[in-house]
Amino acid sequence: MEPKIEWLGHDSFRLTGEKKIYIDPWKISTAPHDADIVLITHDHFDHFVVEDVDKVRNEKTIVVGPEMLRGKITGNLQFVARGDKITVLGVPIEVTYAYNVHPSRQDFHPKRYGGVGYIVTLNGQRIYHTGDTDAIPEMQGLECDVMLVPVSGTYVCTADEAAEVVEIVKPKKVIPMHWNTIVGSWEDANAFKNNVKVPVEILGKTS
Repeated sequence: MEPKIEWLGHDSFRLTGEKKIYIDPWKISTAPHDADIVLITHDHFDHFVVEDVDKVRNEKTIVVGPEMLRGKITGNLQFVARGDKITVLGVPIEVTYAYNVHPSRQDFHPKRYGGVGYIVTLNGQRIYHTGDTDAIPEMQGLECDVMLVPVSGTYVCTADEAAEVVEIVKPKKVIPMHWNTIVGSWEDANAFKNNVKVPVEILGKTS
């Protein structure tokens, strides 16, 4: 059975399989406290807010994130670096690079900043959340079934550049993210869908 993937808006997702995993929970409207694992890609305000993490986690939840989070959140924490391969509560997780290379965006997510993406394996499916990134060389050789990729431009890939990411990674299915909040629109997501050859699912926001 394929894991359930819910888009919570922007770059935030809830993945449900053997475990329930939240990635970059932000602007969480309810407080389900049902997360087994919370993954944080970086510490920008639209990806990491302790109050939103607190809405989804409980006393057993493990929060995983890069070193930049150290001292900014307490609880059950596991700090990771790009290239790490770990297992959390039985869930295999690979930590990937995520950064900007386009000259107009290099000040937002420079390589030295340390932002990450994640490849999570749930129910035998490899789900790759790229984080805030452009198309980068470190994506070569990555394998996934489903890829969650930004499409809005400004701080991340444009729709056209996101199509380049798809060509590099060659996932079986893609879900666009980083639109409809702050920057990006349905037009960006749809333009991306029309630019790639693999199936694209534009998710509606789950509240």
